[in-house]
Amino acid sequence: MNWKSFFLGAAVGIVGGYVTKEILTQKTNVSPERVLGAVKKHLQPKGSILGSWIHMEAEPYDKNQMTYIVYKGGISQNTDGNIQQYEFIADAQTGTLLDLIPFST
Repeated sequence: MNWKSFFLGAAVGIVGGYVTKEILTQKTNVSPERVLGAVKKHLQPKGSILGSWIHMEAEPYDKNQMTYIVYKGGISQNTDGNIQQYEFIADAQTGTLLDLIPFST
């Protein structure tokens, strides 16, 4: 066996393994549909959901001196005969609800 071939194969294997590890551990965003479903589930016990929407593109959002990549959306809800509308802001990487802002009408 040629030592040059052995070391070249070992180097290619190490580099390939590193690249594969980086691709697999790369942070990806939660789907906007999944985030919207989680927000609906969070609000469901307080009343029926009448309508909802979500902006499909993630965007930067600053809160408490930190910048998050977020999805923004809205929900209309019937609570005891009153229709309440909310804007929500959720972290795109984890799906965590960061803000739920009631609309004043």
